Amino acid sequence: MNPSTPSLAGTARLAAAGLASALLAGCAHTGDTLGYYWQSVRGHLQIMRAAEPVDDWIARPGTAAPLRARLELAQRARAFAVSELHLPDNASYRRYADLGRRAAVWNVVAAPPDSLTLHTWCFPVTGCIGYRGYFAEADAQAEAARLTADGLETAVYGVPAYSTLGYTNWLGGDPLLNTFIGWPEGEFVRLLFHELAHQVVYANGDTMFNESFATAVERLGVTRWLAERAAPQAREEYARGDARRTGFRDLTRAARERLAALYAREAGSPSLPAEKRQAMERFRADYAALRAQWLATGTQPPQIAGYDRWVAEANNAAFGAQAAYDELVPAFEALFERNGGDWPEFYAAVRALAALPPEERLRQLRGTEAKTPRAPATASASASAD
Repeated sequence: MNPSTPSLAGTARLAAAGLASALLAGCAHTGDTLGYYWQSVRGHLQIMRAAEPVDDWIARPGTAAPLRARLELAQRARAFAVSELHLPDNASYRRYADLGRRAAVWNVVAAPPDSLTLHTWCFPVTGCIGYRGYFAEADAQAEAARLTADGLETAVYGVPAYSTLGYTNWLGGDPLLNTFIGWPEGEFVRLLFHELAHQVVYANGDTMFNESFATAVERLGVTRWLAERAAPQAREEYARGDARRTGFRDLTRAARERLAALYAREAGSPSLPAEKRQAMERFRADYAALRAQWLATGTQPPQIAGYDRWVAEANNAAFGAQAAYDELVPAFEALFERNGGDWPEFYAAVRALAALPPEERLRQLRGTEAKTPRAPATASASASAD
């Protein structure tokens, strides 16, 4: 994308889009608001200027064969997203940029020492969101240090992709990036579906609703892609990674539930710090046992290095952020089933929920899950890869 200098109106639109892009990968300290907006706009513009049409990359003689093959896969997956999943047919993910770094943005999350409820940042486009994105890792670490000094537990993590909610489609849309282009086929495809889902429905200020919806779309979508379009090797590779992901998701969900119960029961108690340490020690011991099972069945250490880091650094902020991506996924999957597996009907139902007040939205969504008989388990994917 190499847009000409935007008009004043275009600049205003771009500022909003830049803000959304910094926050959604996929939220109140206000003293540095203008500086934050500026880094958001500048960072996104740099990505846009680096992006070029996928067709141009494929046709270029100097494009490496593995990259060319992956860009061709991206074109097929993008077409599948439109024809089979009824995701938006627009400019997004039809360009590619090599950023020369390992993440598109770095997110900061924070939570109190005695709660899994995320600290939020509030903005006019996206509402109040439980994470804040930076295009420079040093800036994210500086924000985390400030929040830590205020007594919060913090985590900083690199994000391979983000959505601008469709705000930048007039400038070429969200691009494919080197930060995820080389992922295994199933992982790559599911992330593409996840980010496109953010352009379908977005409820201001409800991180858990938005991320759980996008995760449900990616799980349902990648299951269909693997069954209909992938080779056996890709299906087998995805199944192995998904089995690890499912085991880890179950482990962390159990730890979250124990921590939440502890905080509710022992709020303000002098015994809370010691009991919290015991709960975290149990979590890490449970992970060590799970990890040993993985290694015994052929998993290689580099395949689980991301899990190792997450567990070593786990705190309330990390657990709270993870909950945003999977807490409501079963409810959305039940809603999909309740709408007969019809994508447009499913999206319409989700839009109707997004229009409700947050409490009523959650009540109705939970009610759908409770009333819907579950289908047999299928391959699934969460918002974080191995």
